[in-house]
Amino acid sequence: MFPTKVKRLLQLRNTLWGCASLKAHCSRLVLGIETSCDDTGAAVMDETGKILGESLHSQKEVHLRTGGIIPTVAQQLHRENIERVVQEALERSHVAPSRLSAVATTVKPGLGLSLGIGLDFSRRFVRQHNKPFIPIHHMEAHALTVRMHLPVPFPFLVLLVSGGHSLLAVARGVDDFLLLGHSLDEAPGDTMDKVARRLSLIKHPQCSTLSGGQALELLAKDGDRSRFPFRTPMGQTYDCCFSFAGLRNQVNMAIMKKEAEEGIEQGTLLSCVKDIAAATQHTVACHLAKRTHRAIVFCKENGMLPSSNPILVLSGGVASNEYIRKTLSIITETTGLHLLCPPAKFCTDNGVMIAWNGVERLREGKGILPPNVDVCYEPKALLGVDMSAEVRAAAIRLPSVRIKIHN
Repeated sequence: MFPTKVKRLLQLRNTLWGCASLKAHCSRLVLGIETSCDDTGAAVMDETGKILGESLHSQKEVHLRTGGIIPTVAQQLHRENIERVVQEALERSHVAPSRLSAVATTVKPGLGLSLGIGLDFSRRFVRQHNKPFIPIHHMEAHALTVRMHLPVPFPFLVLLVSGGHSLLAVARGVDDFLLLGHSLDEAPGDTMDKVARRLSLIKHPQCSTLSGGQALELLAKDGDRSRFPFRTPMGQTYDCCFSFAGLRNQVNMAIMKKEAEEGIEQGTLLSCVKDIAAATQHTVACHLAKRTHRAIVFCKENGMLPSSNPILVLSGGVASNEYIRKTLSIITETTGLHLLCPPAKFCTDNGVMIAWNGVERLREGKGILPPNVDVCYEPKALLGVDMSAEVRAAAIRLPSVRIKIHN
């Protein structure tokens, strides 16, 4: 009897293992493709959020040499690398195109020439392999990335800050967002990059391989922000929108004044470069913090967040800035929210976040198109329903919050 019982247990084990193997083999798989700006990314993910394979081609070194992103250059680099990047992601995942359940691709917003490369490749790919297509809103993908790592329930407040975008929104579902505020001119990452270029930080021995924002953050750690008391933008505008162009003008005027005082030409490193970096970063962080504080108050007054354990998600490329994270944590501690950030490597643009957005949509059956449907890219696209006018009408005045951070 004993051998018979063991035999049955072994048969049951093999059957269970076979079912588990079959489940893994039959799990729905999504290929994500990202080309909204200057990074070519691709990833394959299963419906549990497990990353099976990924690849990323960064254009950072090229654009550092040119002093900024040139759309035609970015387009050509995407064109040269997208097929290889997608093939690498598939090979690393050991997944053949025939096994994919869908292809998810960024179609909005972003640089039109870059978006076009990703979309054209994806249209050919899904038609060739007869796969469903899921068009992805880039900012929606950033907003939902945190759910790949943590079971964050809807609704939650999200602050998205990057080189091309800044916005505050309430995420109520996978494709359900209420937009509370957005950038009126340029994004915080763009502002910091431009300040870094104006300061010629690429010539600084510590910054030659860093992006503008990274260089500014590094030098700011040893700077005295009080030497340059820049005004926080939109101090008398009681909404949740952002504006950084005025701050950049303030910084440029300060740089010109110091260049004249030190008798140096533009393109030469100033002696006070670390102090200007610290003051710029602090002012950007304060502007983000104040608009977020107002969004939190607005949401609380209108019952838009849960009373128990309300959450603020900070995402996007600029979210990897530690000083900005600390500044936002002061606001969340003051208002009783819990601050969550995706891991830094997933804050910047990548194929993983696009694949995850595809998984979320596939699970709920939302936005899934047949392979032969024509889709257009959209360089400009707001996220969700725009409620910024309602926020402005509320004219919420904020209590003072002291922002003091030790580097």
